[in-house]
Amino acid sequence: MNYTPHTQQEIDQMCKALGIGSPADLFSVVPGSLKIDGLRLPRGLTEMETMAHLSAIGAELQSRAPALSFVGGGAYEHFIPSVVPEILGRGEFYTAYTPYQPEVSQGTLQVIFEFQTMVCELTGMEVANASMYDGASALAEAVLMSVRLNGGKRVLMPRSVHPFHRQVVETYTRGIDLEIVDVPWSDSGALDVGQIESRLSDDVAAVVVQNPNFLGLLEPIDRIGALLKGRKTAFVASVNPISLGVLRPPGDFGADIVVGDGQPLGIPLSFGGPYVGFFATRDAHVRKMPGRIAGETVDHSGRRGFVLTLQTREQHIRREKATSNICTNQALCATAATVYLAALGPQGLREVGRLNWARSHRAAKALCGLPGVERAFSAPFFNEVAVTTPHKASVLLDRLRAKGIEGGLDLGRFYPDMDRSVLVCVTETKSEADIEKAVQAWKEVL
Repeated sequence: MNYTPHTQQEIDQMCKALGIGSPADLFSVVPGSLKIDGLRLPRGLTEMETMAHLSAIGAELQSRAPALSFVGGGAYEHFIPSVVPEILGRGEFYTAYTPYQPEVSQGTLQVIFEFQTMVCELTGMEVANASMYDGASALAEAVLMSVRLNGGKRVLMPRSVHPFHRQVVETYTRGIDLEIVDVPWSDSGALDVGQIESRLSDDVAAVVVQNPNFLGLLEPIDRIGALLKGRKTAFVASVNPISLGVLRPPGDFGADIVVGDGQPLGIPLSFGGPYVGFFATRDAHVRKMPGRIAGETVDHSGRRGFVLTLQTREQHIRREKATSNICTNQALCATAATVYLAALGPQGLREVGRLNWARSHRAAKALCGLPGVERAFSAPFFNEVAVTTPHKASVLLDRLRAKGIEGGLDLGRFYPDMDRSVLVCVTETKSEADIEKAVQAWKEVL
């Protein structure tokens, strides 16, 4: 949408109506101590100059971008079917906003309803809300909901939960007297259920499990679910939705709340956002859930229609009864996820999951055939694998970058004791030739 500025004549007319000499007079009420003295801004650009400037920046960034990237760590490069951007680019979807009036928002409400339905099918849960900001905020909201459910004072949070997500949880819960208890991983990299059991007590609001975890490893969620069965402690699972094409959903193992980031579902990386979070729970907990729910109904003529069934945020109900102040449903991103899942269908999602599994294992086997390279952990993994190397990970990755390959994540950034370990992500976008090229580059820089 182009920005059309006011003409000088229009500005003069508005100033005259307000009784001021110029727009600058509007800021005369601001105390001098709050004003920035000596602000030097460059001259304004025309639209043509601006487009040329941005094109030059884009070209420079593209020239510096690696030919191949094996970075994951919570945001993943996946193939996006052309139908996804085609649908999203249509005006009725691209410009849709909050569906306050159901009589004029049936399309938006239906998309939200379909998104919720697909999230329930993916996670094995009974009810889902109309999405969250991202996976991190969804996890934080799940922890807060757990406290509302049982009034606990502690949350067991494994070391293998995404470090950024953990930080968001800590930010959300600061000031409510909630202790985040660290749970270490075992030698295999997966959780030791005994470590969880030894820390359980009546004041534990939730046990959080990320599956696959930040290291790409699969957690024993079946045993964790069995351990928590019959307890008031909530079982919160954070999942990669692509993995659910090949793994049984957390709902099958007794999870109370399932969350995750929908970015892998047809949403481009986009320098880190915007993304969309998903949030699902049991029917029994629906009134403790944050956000809102779109529901299906019929009108007076018996025709199918959609409405906002539950809205548990401050904007709609009394502040003391609100579960959250989440003020968006990330509708456009949720639409992308919905179109992606509809385009693939169950069989397509299984195929994507199998490709991620097969190609990441193919790459791991090849890398571990190089001298001095071996897996950091022995637990099964999905599409990311942590490998240790003879060199500092930062040095190794710099050498790979010089060859046009972004080799992965330096785990030393998050865990100082793992500064020789690299987290390598391989999705369906990497061909056999890509893997061979990367392995050859590793061999040369080692």
